[in-house]
Amino acid sequence: MKTRSTKSLPAWARRAAAAGVLVLVCGLTAYAAAPPQDGSPAPNFSLPLVANGKGAVSLAQLKGHAVYINFFASWCQPCKAEAPSIGKIAHDFSKHNVVVIGIDELEANEQAKNFATQYSLPYRIAVDSSGEVGGSYGLIGLPLHVFIAPDGTVAMHREGEMSEAQIRAELQKLIHY
Repeated sequence: MKTRSTKSLPAWARRAAAAGVLVLVCGLTAYAAAPPQDGSPAPNFSLPLVANGKGAVSLAQLKGHAVYINFFASWCQPCKAEAPSIGKIAHDFSKHNVVVIGIDELEANEQAKNFATQYSLPYRIAVDSSGEVGGSYGLIGLPLHVFIAPDGTVAMHREGEMSEAQIRAELQKLIHY
């Protein structure tokens, strides 16, 4: 099968394609709300579980627990790098009333399940297929880490890769909240 170079497309087609990409990128970025401020109530959500649980998980049902949410995608290299550490952390902190939830952003259920299996993740994995939950947390890049205090307020929100030590330090703060 022969593929066509974009240079062989008419100028109007190249401009239309570039405009379409720009609209898509701007539209996805515009969908994200401002990140919740530290100390503000965490946006509630309910998402279907695809691994390590049945039914759905909602933030409202976790009030009274410290909650660590990790937004990820299976194609995200930093997400892959963090996964083994987050699995260990979830195990270690479960005895301290900390609930870890992984939220796969804008992917199919099967991709999220495969990611959980590949990295032997012991915590609940949900899928945000519409991007609404990620948007309510100001998601514009992955990974996104959200640490929620037992009273339901955002303790810390951070975009980008975190080391195991950094995640553990934030969780230590939450268990002494």
